Amino acid sequence: MRREMQVAQRLWPLTEDYRWIALTTVGLGILASLSEGIGISLMIPLLQSLELESFKTTQPQGWVGFLERPLQEFSADHRLIIISVAITIAILLKNVLAYINKALFSWFSQRVGHQLRSKIFSQILNIHYTYIETKDSGALLNILATESWQVSSALEMLVNIVISACTLVVFALILFLLSWRLTTVVGLVTLLISALGRRLTRQAKVLGQQAVKTNSELAVLMCEGLMGMRTIRSFSREGYEQTRFDQVSEKVKDIFWRIELLYSMVDPLHEGLSTFLVVGVLVFSLLRDPSTLSAILTFMFMLYRLQPQIKLIDLYRLKLLAAEGAIDTVMGFIETQDKPYPALGYRPFDRLQQSITFDRVGFRYGASNSPALRNLSLQILSGKTTALVGPSGAGKSTLINLICRFYDVTAGEICVDGYSLNSLDLRDWRSRIAIVNQDIHIFSTTIRENIAYGRLEASDQDILTAAKQAHAHEFIADLPLGYDTPVGDRGFRLSGGQRQRIALARAIVRDPDILILDEATNALDTLSEHLIQAALEKFSRDRTVIVIAHRLSTIEQADKIVVLDKGEIVEQGTLSQLLSHKGLFNQLYQLQYRHALPNS
Repeated sequence: MRREMQVAQRLWPLTEDYRWIALTTVGLGILASLSEGIGISLMIPLLQSLELESFKTTQPQGWVGFLERPLQEFSADHRLIIISVAITIAILLKNVLAYINKALFSWFSQRVGHQLRSKIFSQILNIHYTYIETKDSGALLNILATESWQVSSALEMLVNIVISACTLVVFALILFLLSWRLTTVVGLVTLLISALGRRLTRQAKVLGQQAVKTNSELAVLMCEGLMGMRTIRSFSREGYEQTRFDQVSEKVKDIFWRIELLYSMVDPLHEGLSTFLVVGVLVFSLLRDPSTLSAILTFMFMLYRLQPQIKLIDLYRLKLLAAEGAIDTVMGFIETQDKPYPALGYRPFDRLQQSITFDRVGFRYGASNSPALRNLSLQILSGKTTALVGPSGAGKSTLINLICRFYDVTAGEICVDGYSLNSLDLRDWRSRIAIVNQDIHIFSTTIRENIAYGRLEASDQDILTAAKQAHAHEFIADLPLGYDTPVGDRGFRLSGGQRQRIALARAIVRDPDILILDEATNALDTLSEHLIQAALEKFSRDRTVIVIAHRLSTIEQADKIVVLDKGEIVEQGTLSQLLSHKGLFNQLYQLQYRHALPNS
């Protein structure tokens, strides 16, 4: 029972808000068992009231005498009616209590399951991004969508074990009052049956852990297959992906088949051995004392009703142990003590007044040997446009990630208006930033809701104005449902340029202090880019704009251009200054935009 207790201790915190319901369900289960036990016990005086010679006992005593004593004053006919009514009431009461118990427990189980999924999703939303990056999306999806159900089911198994154990105690007590000798013998044999069943099902925990691992692998493949469908088809890798999927799916099938085999062993094992036990007790008792036939028949019937409870306890126990891997995975994930969380900050932030300052900032990703930023010092002035340029891997996106606090610096400090960035209220800070990434995410909802995601309280007029400013209104108006058109998964019904305009409208409706553009016009044609650049120029007035771009037209109006290489600032200045220096910036643009540059 040590392992079962360990599993119970891990599950117990989930019931924190609803323990009274769990205890109520246990109490109702006990009352239902007691009602059934009394109803079955009344079979003894019922049989004796028939006045058949084989059912008569000379001297009722113990539990039987206790049940018969209130009936002694009635005639045999009246006694038969009263006992029949009492048995009917007892069984009806048992079923009413069982129904209430089932309904209450179902509500409890679903509520706990909902809270568990909510905790997992909250953990995903709030845990530090560095931790999320170490996990596969499929593994996280498996924890949220599959293993959480396993844990809810395990909690149900645990409560059912407690209820069945209480039923077992009630029935065993009544059996003991009927015949302590037979009950002792039956108890010993039942323990041997359960011990045998446990020896045959020791693999449950190991198989459960394997099931969690293979389910995660399958979830990863499913995510990759759906999200990478264009790549798969463009490289004609359908057969390769099908083979990978089939191999893992086969492993899942084999593991769950073996688990089902273990479950299936419980029923025939208990039923076969229990039948032998019941028949053996009946034959032995009748040979020993035929005059106790009514008590023996009642004993046998109660024992027959008891055996399924013993079988259920073993089955629930087996399922509980099989879910131990899922429990460890889920409970380990929602634990907060061993995981990193971003500092939420305590200082309110209203708007950027002066500047964002990098003071000898260094940063490296995880256990990477090479730092992404080295001893970087930079000042981004409020109300100005700062462009970040440089070759791939220079540290441009890392710098943006640090400003948005997706990561925290590993050396140096970032200050905002003289205060440490980490001291600012994180939600206040991010609420004043709008970012348009190179990798645009469009939610699987309507265009209206996608734009309003920038500011949830935005009015329809705000959304319309933002769409017009982003030059998205024209194509939106041509859609069948206009702004209420669903865009499909990740906006697959929209072109790349249309998705980018929706993302720009989302940023515009946010009305931010700080606007971050990471290749924000890379999917637009020349005309659209010109229109949006004009709109951005107007929208950017009196805002702090940080631009990552390679196109000359995107950065030529920047107040300052910062050139990064290998995590360090190698140049900074205006466009004309950098071009005259003949440094890295000049080399990059001679290579990439020589046709756009003036002859010199």
